[in-house]
Amino acid sequence: MKRAIAAALPFAVASLSVPSAAQDWDKVEIKATHVAGNVHVLEGAGGNIGVSVGADGILMVDDQFAPLANKVMDALDNLDSGELEFVLNTHWHGDHTNANPIFGEDASIISHQNVRKRVSTLQKLTRGDQPALAEAGWPVITFEQSISIHFNGEEIRAVHFPHAHTDGDAAVFFTQSKVVHMGDLHFEGRFPFVDLETGGTVQGAMAAIAAILEQVPADTKFISGHGGPINSADVVRRDLAMMQATAKIAEGWHARHLSLADAKAEGLPEEYARYAWNFVSAERWIETLYNSYAQ
Repeated sequence: MKRAIAAALPFAVASLSVPSAAQDWDKVEIKATHVAGNVHVLEGAGGNIGVSVGADGILMVDDQFAPLANKVMDALDNLDSGELEFVLNTHWHGDHTNANPIFGEDASIISHQNVRKRVSTLQKLTRGDQPALAEAGWPVITFEQSISIHFNGEEIRAVHFPHAHTDGDAAVFFTQSKVVHMGDLHFEGRFPFVDLETGGTVQGAMAAIAAILEQVPADTKFISGHGGPINSADVVRRDLAMMQATAKIAEGWHARHLSLADAKAEGLPEEYARYAWNFVSAERWIETLYNSYAQ
């Protein structure tokens, strides 16, 4: 890979808002696992990274945080000695795009058009302002509905699913390898984070997952945005069933004209307690459900 990317790291970190200042980046390890065909997954801190390696070079799906760029590059070097040609962002959140300005110095960044709009401008959110990325991290190729990259012997197709996790989500289909990178459309075994402030809806997220499951072979492998990185269709279907069941409960809250406080007091059935995690507790998932259906 081009080591000029590594040289850009100090500037990029200084010019970006790193989401967790308390994170000890030295302790983060990047673990590479083969998924199928040309596709591997990298785990570290942030969203799971998909990687296509082959004769044409390297295509990476998402890139985690800027302070991990050198470790990610080392992991890529261990997979393949070719150049990084493309970075494909599944959505705009920093745990998937924060290293864009580093990798974008040499690779072409691709995303849905709404991702470019959000990473190139200040996002004023109730959870805290998210500064724009440095311009080197802005996608240079954008699409509205879908885009295909013919790379490493297969069609790699990114398809937009509107108003799902955000307003700019894309799932990435590695068609020959029979792998789909879900981005944050799928949180394995967890309540999902649906970003209502930037165009996401629970209804759209469920529709996206159902549509993806319908159009891929049964033996397709799925790279999840968070949680266990490699999953079968059965696991994705299980987590979709949780979303559908709890969404039905949310419909009932509104049908009975419950307030959000009443919905929280009523809670969710105990069988869903295992889906809670440090970022999306049961209470936060109730808030997301309630507010999504209130729209």
